[in-house]
Formats: sequence, C-alpha cells, structure tokens
Amino acid sequence: MSQTKKPVSRAPARYRGDIDERQLDVLDGFRVLMMFVVSWFHIWQQSWLMPIGYVGPVFFNLDFIPRCGYIAVDGLIFLSGLLLMYPHAREGAKAPAAVPFYKKRLIRVLPGYLLVLVVSLLLDALPSHRYQTAWEMIRDLLAHLTFTHTLFPFSYTGSPLNGVLWTLAVEVQFYILFPLLCRLYQKHPVWTAGSMTAAAFAYRAWAAGFQDTSLYINQLPAFLDIYALGFMSATAIRALRSRFNGQTAREKVFFTLCAGVGLWLLTQTAREQAASNGIEAIRLGQMNRRFMLGIGFTLTAVGLCFSLPAARFLFGNRAMRFLASVSYQYYLWHQMVTLHLKDWGIPPAKSTQPWADGELSWQWPYVLLCFGLSLLIAAVLTYGYELPVQRRLLRSITAASRARDAGAGSGPRPGPA
Repeated sequence: MSQTKKPVSRAPARYRGDIDERQLDVLDGFRVLMMFVVSWFHIWQQSWLMPIGYVGPVFFNLDFIPRCGYIAVDGLIFLSGLLLMYPHAREGAKAPAAVPFYKKRLIRVLPGYLLVLVVSLLLDALPSHRYQTAWEMIRDLLAHLTFTHTLFPFSYTGSPLNGVLWTLAVEVQFYILFPLLCRLYQKHPVWTAGSMTAAAFAYRAWAAGFQDTSLYINQLPAFLDIYALGFMSATAIRALRSRFNGQTAREKVFFTLCAGVGLWLLTQTAREQAASNGIEAIRLGQMNRRFMLGIGFTLTAVGLCFSLPAARFLFGNRAMRFLASVSYQYYLWHQMVTLHLKDWGIPPAKSTQPWADGELSWQWPYVLLCFGLSLLIAAVLTYGYELPVQRRLLRSITAASRARDAGAGSGPRPGPA
C-alpha cells in the first residue's frame, strides 16, 4: 500500500509554493526588521542598555546595531519605493492617475499623522513652553501640515514636535512625484533609475560641502537612489516570478544565499557606520554608505521572495503580518513613549541617572516597557482608530465619485450625427 510522502520542509504549504501575486508576504518581515532596528536605536539612546554579553561560553557584541539603527530608515524608504512600483511593474500596467493616487496616499497617511501631531503639540510643545511666540508655533504647524518641515531649520532640527515625523515629509514629497516617475520608469526604466541615482549622488556630494550638514542629510534628493533601487527590485521580482514559477530546490537555495549576502552586506555596512566618530563624520558616513545599503536591501528583499520555505515562513508568518499591519502607528508613537516613560520616572530607579550608572534593574524593565507599550498603543490605534477612519473616508470618496458619475450621466445625450 503506497503512502503519501510528507514534504521535507515543515513550513506551511503556502510557503512551499510560488510567491503570492497579491502580497509579498516576506516583505512584512522585512518591514518589521527595519522598524525594530529604528526603534531599538531610539530606545537605546535613552536606556544605554548595551547588547553585549555571553550566551553560555559564547561572547556576543551587537552594540553596532542600535548604535547606527537610524540607517534602517533607508530600508523603510526602499520598501516604500518597491511597494509603490510593484503593482505597475508588470507588462501592460498603467501608471496611476495622479488625483486618485494622491487621495489614497493621504487617506493612508493623514489620520495617524494628524493625531500624533496634535498629541505632540498638547503633550510636549505647549506644556514645556517650547514656543516663544504664537508665530513660532503657527509656522511650525504650517510646515508640518504641508509636509515641508524638513526644509526649514525651525521645523526640522529645531521643532519640539515628534522627531520621527521628518520621514513622512520625505514620503509625501515623493508621493507627489511618483505618478510622473512611474510613467517615465515604465517607458525608460534604465534611464529613469539611472537619472534618479545620479541626482542622489550629485545632491549628496553638494551637501557634503557644508560644515553643518544637519539640514541636508535627510532631504528627498538624498534618497532618490534608494527609491530607484526599490523600483528596480519591484521589476526584478515581477520578472523572476514569471521565470521561476515552480522553482527547483537549487534555485530556492540560490535566492536564500542572495538574501544572506544582502543581510551580510547590511551588517558590514552597519559596523562601518557605527565606527564613525563625531556627529559630522556620522552624517557624512550615512550619506556615503547610502547606496551600498540600498544594494543590501535589494539583495535581501528580492532573495527572500524566492528563498527556501523556512526563510519565507520566518519573514512572512502570521505574527509578522500582524506586526507589519501596526508598524505605521508603532513608528509614529514609539519615540514619544520612550521619552515620556523616562521623564515620568517609569519604571522607578534607584539612582538619579540609571542609564548612565548602568542600573540593569532599571534598564531591562524600561527597554521592555518601551517596546511593549509602544506595540500595545500601535495595535489599539491601528484597529480602533486608523483603519475605521480610513474605511469611512474611502466610503465617502467612493460615494461622492458615484454621485458625480450619476450626475454626469443624467444630462442630455448628443443625438446621432
């Protein structure tokens, strides 16, 4: 009597087949990994808990990861470029119409952004009297509400509002350009991606000439090559998906190794960046290593999509999907949570500066509370506020669009010529 052979891999069946056309599951894990590293950096800045020690007889030193965790923001920007382009990277796909695209993006961004902006104003800026005049507050808010706050010192490096919001300015500015860039990329992919990359290198070379690069390091032009690599990754995944439907085990091993090389490259680049000494050296190093980071992101993301089932399960499981679903709110709130817990003396400490004194009985509970409370707030706001508001806005826009269409169709029609 013949018996059905069990698959060698213990990963669920969905991870043993071809990648899902509708959702690139493994990129959920990629997003979560980048988000974790960014938040670890912000929490490490306050806790000074060093990830150094022993596991049994084995010594480990991961201090370089949180020390330069800010570079993982580049990974989130890369992922944004990839996911924006992916629906339009297939043959025959159209570039998005500008107005509907802008509406969808704003519905995605605004509810959470406006809420955290109001709370940051009422909880931080006003109680601490950070604005000397009413005009200082008004111009800061106007810059944030128009997503131009990275362009001015008073609303970027000098703003008392939530510091992580600068990335939303870069993203929204890129959204404005995306319909045009998408159309150009579909017609001339090499020329468009090459021009974006050249523009990024030229801008960073120009910015490096300033004695103080704080205002220039994170402007949109500095990230154009990262977005371009996201575009090319989307095209590569589309092309490889058509080529490697029904992958062999050897091909899966190859792409898993590609993802491994990408992670190794990111690790080595992070080690080099963490060794930078001095604030300007850190900024210049970040700009100079940005393209190499992009190569690492590309190898990792594309490789994971076609990797072995175990790797795809690790990055694309249900827990990763949940964490990715709340990642936007987590990003918006984690730094505020981290700072306020410390200001409020939660958890209590024995010394006046437990982070400087290496008080582990404070550092560990503080770090775990920062991660845990940020995640809890993110989940509550995602499912209790963000998604319901987005659904209501989408229904309103859809209803208004149908009303316009019905009104346009109710008028007199021209007769035959």
